[in-house]
Amino acid sequence: MTRGVLAQHREGMAIGSLLVGALFWGMLWWPLKALDGIGVAGSIVQVYAYGLAALLLLPFALRSFAQWRDQPGLLAIIMLMGGWANASLVTALTEGSVVRVMLLFFLAPVWTILAARIFLGEAFTRLRLISLLLALAGLAATLGGPELFSAPLSVIDLLALSSGVAFALNNVAVRVGHHLTDSVRATAMIGGCALIALGFLTFSGQPLQALDGQQVGSMLALGLLWILPGTLVTFYGVARLDAGRAGILLLGELVVAVISAVLIGGEHLSWREAVGGTLILSAAVIEARTESVATEHGQVSDHRDADRLTELEESK
Repeated sequence: MTRGVLAQHREGMAIGSLLVGALFWGMLWWPLKALDGIGVAGSIVQVYAYGLAALLLLPFALRSFAQWRDQPGLLAIIMLMGGWANASLVTALTEGSVVRVMLLFFLAPVWTILAARIFLGEAFTRLRLISLLLALAGLAATLGGPELFSAPLSVIDLLALSSGVAFALNNVAVRVGHHLTDSVRATAMIGGCALIALGFLTFSGQPLQALDGQQVGSMLALGLLWILPGTLVTFYGVARLDAGRAGILLLGELVVAVISAVLIGGEHLSWREAVGGTLILSAAVIEARTESVATEHGQVSDHRDADRLTELEESK
């Protein structure tokens, strides 16, 4: 197999992995609703399912202990932000409208733009400003348009929005810790979700329910057959494609979630949610393309720097 064919094969594998990951995460609401239907609260599901996935990934993360042992603060941020993003999203999906929750969560690219500007000093380009405005217009449409301020946001809305914000902050932390292996980042995020879900249970004041074998088995199957493979295929694809292409492919999660919720879950997509979703998707695509251009420019710059170094070496 030639180098070019091998590169195309790897790229195809990465694209396929992200599409499979989008299917896993876009359909996550389905087993969550099913477990809720047999009397298992979303927080308990997360403690078992995400806890099992984290334990299975932990040995792989410990192999690179020397790499991250001096960065407990960065790992704590990834655990907290990634954990909150997952825990609040799963709770919102379990108890709320899948369409509305996913639309609010996918405002994450907007918060990423703002967080990258504040913490990393990334500039506001014209395209990013357009993306920001489109996403905010989509947010307003999704939340009711002119009726946006007539009533306070529900707890589910706040959880979905906070999930997107936490996901954006986690993305910034992951950029800072780009040298960390996928297993380390995945373990921190998934483990953080289990811990925060345990905190939800503790502070809710609800007594822990007694679980039967079917309920426990279903949650463990979710962790082993859904959460773990979904995480692995997503991280595999993201690690092998530029940020822009990966971001566009990950939008398949929103499409899968909305279509499946309408066709299988019997949910209704209002015209305002349709307009808001279109605006939010457009904003996310623009931001992903901006990321792709920035990555290409960075690669070109790296190549130019390498060429200059080579010329200097040859002139000596």
